[in-house]
Amino acid sequence: MAVHRTRELSGRAVALFRRAATADGADRSGLTALTYATMLTYALDAAVAVALANTLFFAAATAESTANVALYLAITVAPFALVAPVIGPALDRLQRGRRIAMAVSCAGRSALAVVLVFQLDTWLLYPAALGIMVLSKSFLVLKAAVTPRVLPSSITLATTNSRLTTFGMAAGGVAGAVAAGAAWTFGSAGALYWTAALGLVGAVLCLRIPRWVESTTGEVPAAVPAARRGSARPKVPATRSVLVALWGTSAVRVLTGFLTLFVAFVVKSGTEHAPDGDPARQVIVIGLVGAAAGAGLFLGNAVGARSRFGSVEPVVLTAAGAALLAAAGAALLPGVPAAVVAALVASTASALAKVCLDAVVQRDLPEHARASAFGRSETVLQLAWVLGGAIGVLAPHDTFRTGFVIVAGVVAVFGAQAGAIRRGATLVPGLGPRAAPPAPAPTAR
Repeated sequence: MAVHRTRELSGRAVALFRRAATADGADRSGLTALTYATMLTYALDAAVAVALANTLFFAAATAESTANVALYLAITVAPFALVAPVIGPALDRLQRGRRIAMAVSCAGRSALAVVLVFQLDTWLLYPAALGIMVLSKSFLVLKAAVTPRVLPSSITLATTNSRLTTFGMAAGGVAGAVAAGAAWTFGSAGALYWTAALGLVGAVLCLRIPRWVESTTGEVPAAVPAARRGSARPKVPATRSVLVALWGTSAVRVLTGFLTLFVAFVVKSGTEHAPDGDPARQVIVIGLVGAAAGAGLFLGNAVGARSRFGSVEPVVLTAAGAALLAAAGAALLPGVPAAVVAALVASTASALAKVCLDAVVQRDLPEHARASAFGRSETVLQLAWVLGGAIGVLAPHDTFRTGFVIVAGVVAVFGAQAGAIRRGATLVPGLGPRAAPPAPAPTAR
């Protein structure tokens, strides 16, 4: 009876998952196939994070050598620095082979995971880990460009992206738990073999995305965040609302990137919040902050997917203001509870702001420029995240206060830029709103 009951409950769970993945015509538009591929890339990222936790992350967090901390910072920053100016625009110009490029991203991470199994104690660990992260960020850029091509007619891009994020986070949680069990039983090598298997499955799922996502007929690049003067390639300029949403969302991403690294570094320093280097207490504190961040993402995506904002600019600016208040509050009342609250607020605000950014891109930009706009905006948001992460690594780790003061100032600058753009001005020359180029005058007959 126990076996029968287990099978019955499992069947119901699978049926419920399939209904959710195919809802609103997602199976016919191709969104279901993209959902499965996105779930696998989130699972890959979670498995890699678990496998390398004791080799890269915590080793750098407890390193007394400045060189070791700098090396860790290079590993975390380099993928984003490469994606934004090099890989991002290159993928934006990719006219054919997006599905293959996504599959290569997954297969490449699988191969590098196997390499890591045999190089955990050598210097080759670092370039292999760097390659995995670059491939992961490349997948996100490609996914952002592909999503408008599989959009069902009955739902918006904002709802679609919220759905993809929710499915991806759920898959990441399950895969991370399995990787943790494998790491506990077989060490980091066990988690890496699990990662390799996920990569192969992900490559197959990427190839099952419909062929029509390869169609780029009529596509033109979007000037996000701004077009360079004198560019030989015509671009669709971003509207003022798109730029406000992009800068406001970036302000929140700075705080989420900061929290991802800074809290772990402070806790692992063992100076104030985990005396005597108690590993159990360190894990509990980091787990509380991580759980708050996850809950915030679910909450923000759930609210954003079900909301119809009449004007997105006030919502984005409110999200940026909430992030600033959370950072300032953690600076005034430093400690673990304030860090947990800041993680919850920042993640919720990040999800809501991203939903608004998706909505305004769909509303303000023509269909033939949306794929480029999503790909380019994703690279900007990644750079904002890594800026916050860099602050989290470089800030003093003997207390929470100093780091939160610094990041609050940076968030305030990004938020002020968003507010200035809303008024038609800019704090950063060249990154403000620009008018569309005038239409050519009709020729006389």
